[in-house]
Amino acid sequence: MEHASGIATSAVFGWSPLVVATVILIAAYFFIISEKINRAIVSLLGAGLLVLLGVLNFELVVEGIDFNTIFLLTGMMVIVAITKDSGVFQFVAIYTAKAVKANPRKLLAALAIVTAIFSALLDNVTTVLLVVPVTLLLTDQLNLKAYPFLFSQIFASNIGGTATLIGDPPNILIGSAVGLGFMDFVEWVGRSL
Repeated sequence: MEHASGIATSAVFGWSPLVVATVILIAAYFFIISEKINRAIVSLLGAGLLVLLGVLNFELVVEGIDFNTIFLLTGMMVIVAITKDSGVFQFVAIYTAKAVKANPRKLLAALAIVTAIFSALLDNVTTVLLVVPVTLLLTDQLNLKAYPFLFSQIFASNIGGTATLIGDPPNILIGSAVGLGFMDFVEWVGRSL
C-alpha cells in the first residue's frame, strides 16, 4: 500500500517499511564491511530489494537519482583516465620539483598547491590517487620523509576539492539540487569564507 507521496505504508507481508529498510541497510553494511562482495553490487542489490519488497516504488527510486552527478562523474573518470595515461600528473610533479630546485620546503608547498589546483578541477580523491605515487617517487629519490608531503597533499586536496562544484561529489549533489552553475558555486564558496 502506498501513500499519495509514493512512500509505502506497508511492505511485503504487511511488514513495516522502516523495519524492512533497516534490515536491508544493516545487511548491506555487513557485506560492505566484510568486503566479500563488491560495494557497487551490494548497493544495487540493496536498492533492488527495497523495490522488490515494496518499501519504495520504481518511480520514486528513479526520481531520487541525480543524473547530472552521474554523468559529470563519468565524464571526469574519462578525462582522468586519458590524462593519467598521457603522464600529465608525473610531468607536472617532476616539473614542480625542478622549478623549486628540489628544496624540501618549497617542494612541500609547491606540491600542495599543485594538488589543490588539480583537486579543484578534477575529483579530489582521484587526484590524490594519481599524485601520491609521484610524490612517493620524488621523496624517495630526494631521501626525504614522505609523511609531511602526503599530509599536506591530503589537506590541499580537501581544500581544492571543496572550492569548486566538480572537486568533490557532495558539491556536485548540492549544486545540482539548488541549480548552481560552476562559477555560481565558486562565488558562493568565496562569499561564505
